[in-house]
Amino acid sequence: QSKGRKEYEESVMKITNICIYHIQPRWMLLKVETDEGLAGWGEPTLEGKALVVEAAVKAFAEILIGEDPLRTEYIYQKMYRGGFYRGGAVICSAISGIEQALWDIKGKMLGVPVWQLLGGRCRDRIRMYAHVTPFADDPQEEEIRYWVKKRVADGFTALKTSMVAPPIRFIDTFSKMEDIVKRIAVMRETAGKDVDIAVDFHGRISPAMAPVLMKELEPFHLMFIEEPVLPENVDVMRKITASSVTPTAAGERLFTTFGFRELIEKQAVNVVQPDLCHCGGILQALKTAAMADNYYMAVAPHNPLGPVALAACLQVDTCIGNFVAQEHPTHAEGRDLGAGILKEPFVVKDGYIEIPQKPGLGFEVDEERMKESAYDGKWRNPILYFEEDGAMGEW
Repeated sequence: QSKGRKEYEESVMKITNICIYHIQPRWMLLKVETDEGLAGWGEPTLEGKALVVEAAVKAFAEILIGEDPLRTEYIYQKMYRGGFYRGGAVICSAISGIEQALWDIKGKMLGVPVWQLLGGRCRDRIRMYAHVTPFADDPQEEEIRYWVKKRVADGFTALKTSMVAPPIRFIDTFSKMEDIVKRIAVMRETAGKDVDIAVDFHGRISPAMAPVLMKELEPFHLMFIEEPVLPENVDVMRKITASSVTPTAAGERLFTTFGFRELIEKQAVNVVQPDLCHCGGILQALKTAAMADNYYMAVAPHNPLGPVALAACLQVDTCIGNFVAQEHPTHAEGRDLGAGILKEPFVVKDGYIEIPQKPGLGFEVDEERMKESAYDGKWRNPILYFEEDGAMGEW
């Protein structure tokens, strides 16, 4: 038996290296290399903490060199359960990027897209939703109308905005709420009734004010309100959801099925939003979608990041029945679709992306050209303060 085991171990493919790439504007990619020349790509981007995640990836690499990359779930378990302290944004982001790359390797070796290994396709194309977030802190009506018209003209039938300008006080003024409502009113008037609109509260609104603002936004029949309150307290989230006729969504700041369990079991939102760069990767997102399906909850994977993250999302979007729409950061130069990074960037046509047909995650990285976008990995999200008293607000 020991001889047979040794022969088997000598014959299987082995992980030989994990390389890290920091790519502008704030993304981190990794490549898992093998002794058979096959390589897989993943995106463990954690906004503002890329260098910390890089250290975690390197720590995992020390226990993964020599492992068979096709043992996807075993390697996930080794990374997640192999340490006494589990979970969290940094560890799970590192795991997520590596796990994506393992699926990429497996699909390439078998010559099929990853979605074929996850149950096959449930649809013919993937509906995308575009960002409508004007650059000004206090966007005027003309600017809002411009961006909505542009997105609709580009073929999108679903839009999302975070024009809930921070910082917002725990109990803020009527004027502040009125400004938010006016902006969404302009969006709805400009987009018409056939375009879905989602509004991202970004956890900026307190439980005291969220029901008030959500009530004011009801006439605009929103697709969903994202993170109506901060996600740490599921009971508060459930209470806010129960108080509104507008669907709610959350999940980008949750990790693994353990993190989603309470949110789903308590039906604290209507739409679950796992981020495949943070939640533990492709299979954890798939398991989360299955959990949500038991409660008739929909799934809209979160992704404000790069093209490798998008590629991973598309694989899951293809094969789950409770999919709603896929987030698309909508960079003007198309970098989020892979321009300057992938040899063949993804294409959005009439608001949809066709089902990926190439093996693995469905792309090839242009490593030479990608080097032109390299940076040191240092990026921080804004830290906001109230002018009146210098207290810190939510970003």
